[in-house]
Amino acid sequence: MTVTVVQRHGGANGISFMPERLPPLGGDSEYLEGITHEGLRGVLQQVLERDGAEREFMSAVHEIIFRVPWLDDRGQLQVNRGFRVQFSSAIGPYKGGLRFRDGVNLSIIKFLGFEQCFKNALTTLPMGGGKASRSRRAGGSDFEPKGRSDAEIMKFCQSFMSELYHHIGHYTDVPAGDIGVGAKEIGYLFGQYKRLTRCHTGTLTGKGLEWGGSLMRPEATGFGAVYFAGELLADVGDSLKGKRCIVSGSGNVAQHCAMKLLEEGAVVLAMSDSRGYVYQEEGLTRDQIMEIKGRRSGRLEEYTSPTAQYVGDKGRRVWQLAIPVDMAFPCATQHELDRDDAVALAEHGCKYVFEGANMPCTPAATKVFQDRGIMYGPGKAVNAGGVAVSGLEMSQDRIGLQWSREEPDPALHEWLPVVQVDAKLRGIMRSIYQTAKAAAKEYDVSLAAGANIAGFLKVAEAQLAQGAV
Repeated sequence: MTVTVVQRHGGANGISFMPERLPPLGGDSEYLEGITHEGLRGVLQQVLERDGAEREFMSAVHEIIFRVPWLDDRGQLQVNRGFRVQFSSAIGPYKGGLRFRDGVNLSIIKFLGFEQCFKNALTTLPMGGGKASRSRRAGGSDFEPKGRSDAEIMKFCQSFMSELYHHIGHYTDVPAGDIGVGAKEIGYLFGQYKRLTRCHTGTLTGKGLEWGGSLMRPEATGFGAVYFAGELLADVGDSLKGKRCIVSGSGNVAQHCAMKLLEEGAVVLAMSDSRGYVYQEEGLTRDQIMEIKGRRSGRLEEYTSPTAQYVGDKGRRVWQLAIPVDMAFPCATQHELDRDDAVALAEHGCKYVFEGANMPCTPAATKVFQDRGIMYGPGKAVNAGGVAVSGLEMSQDRIGLQWSREEPDPALHEWLPVVQVDAKLRGIMRSIYQTAKAAAKEYDVSLAAGANIAGFLKVAEAQLAQGAV
């Protein structure tokens, strides 16, 4: 994609880029990928007819692209691209994740950042949107941490932050982790930010407990997905107990989703990764999931068990398992579950699908859910637990306290408020479900559409109230 500079933010704040021209509506445009709603396409057509050069309509408020040079262990120069996209700060600082993965580009970051806006709005916390930060924001790089040494990852993170720090701050934009950015990467990024700014602030979330992090941040997305599912099931007179579940992925979200499902009495039949899946007819045990989580770092091909079966055929995804299933939790990556997978789930008795990842189901898959009567929880609502606890981490950083997980800390003085993070997370997920449900009822639409409407209205009303800014 060719780019032109359209705005310089002043001083050392870097450069923002936009596409040189918009492709026609009829073309295979990355901007229109996934836009199937005729009403929306009609709006875009009117924009182009009125002013074909109105590029800003398709752009975020700030789209930042920068070079990330670093030296590998052989002393050879490597250069990657870094991205940060900021959409809206109408309801709070920009907030969204940083993704380090081969193939990451501006289109993916914008796609994720736009979704992040409405997810943040649903949490009830003051956060805006973007990818790689809050309040509508996203970011990342095409750097692939897999196969790199700790020294190489540290050098890349330090170089990445040497540019990114111009654009972030604890009241401006607060990045978090995402795919390829875990506790180690957050530590390197925060260390370099502190080194450059000489400030120890809550500018990144997902930090270690010893230096400003929050309890339950690693568990939050997976636990939150299960809490949301529990709210929906309770609302229809059902429960998680005894439900046969498939969880895709074997990373942080999937692992904690599976663990919480077991705690709630559900049966986890299978977990997967990009190479295959592990299946056990009677359900995986807590010890087996802990083995995957701890000793094997989520690599299922390395996992061995006398009872569980590993299937490594890339052409056969976990959703195609020919077994009775009640619930599906796609927790791996975007567009991992397509129409054929949705049909297979329906044929095997699946009644509920909850998106633990960001938009893992294709539009064709969600259409199958609708046609087959499968209750569907969209990612912007179901997986909002992670960003919710990131918001709680921001609050703790600002007041200089670390809240307990469940029980009051006897070391605290009586006059200090004890806030239970797990109770807060449960309350937020309950509120998200009730908000989406209320909007769905008011507008006579599905729960997924209700979540979209509720998130959009909160952002839109805030923007209208603040005027033309």
